[in-house]
Amino acid sequence: MAARLVPAAKFIIKGSVAGAAVYVAYDQGLLGSGTQGAEALKKAQAALPPAIQEWTSYLGWELPPTPKFDFSPSDSWNKGVQRVMSALSVAPARACEYTVEGWKYVKDLVK
Repeated sequence: MAARLVPAAKFIIKGSVAGAAVYVAYDQGLLGSGTQGAEALKKAQAALPPAIQEWTSYLGWELPPTPKFDFSPSDSWNKGVQRVMSALSVAPARACEYTVEGWKYVKDLVK
């Protein structure tokens, strides 16, 4: 009987943790638009350093200062989408160029 309960309990615990993680991500706006994700990142950047400082002082550890960086997920996403669309728009022309170069190379080998 106990052999059947252990896997079921593991499954229930893992499912609960996964469900809670999805709920927290949704509640904080991480599953929304890019602007909501950027706002959630700004909130996390503001809240995490004091929390880490509090825990390190509680535990007696000393950590180096956290680096400051400015990162916008929505800007990075937009740059990635623009780069992909640019590559897709020139793909037919590049394919023609590479085909012509390939035929020229094959013709030179056959001569």
